[in-house]
Amino acid sequence: MSVDGDASGYGSAVQHWNLLSFDAPEGTRDPLVLHSDDGARAVLIVLSPGQSLGDHQVKENAWVTVIDGEIEITAGGESLRGERGTMVRFEPNERHALHSPTGARLLLLFAPWPGEGHYRGAAE
Repeated sequence: MSVDGDASGYGSAVQHWNLLSFDAPEGTRDPLVLHSDDGARAVLIVLSPGQSLGDHQVKENAWVTVIDGEIEITAGGESLRGERGTMVRFEPNERHALHSPTGARLLLLFAPWPGEGHYRGAAE
């Protein structure tokens, strides 16, 4: 699903989203694309308690911001806890994993979009 601006911001000169207002019944790992263009992509993900985004990498610079809840982050042999307000950045192709023991709402930013080597399918 893709959302290009909150209903209150549609047609406005300033696009805006209330990241706490999007419904995610029972939690989901399915990404909600908030905005995407040739420069960047913004994605909202809600993890239920115990859900993870297992060890993976992306072709873009990736920023993860914890909007609500908490996550455990592992990358490069390090682990850290991210709580509400935490933002982390991963280099292109840097392997990392995210796990939420209690549930979390995350904003992911990818730039440039798509990154070099990222397959751009028909659904992009």
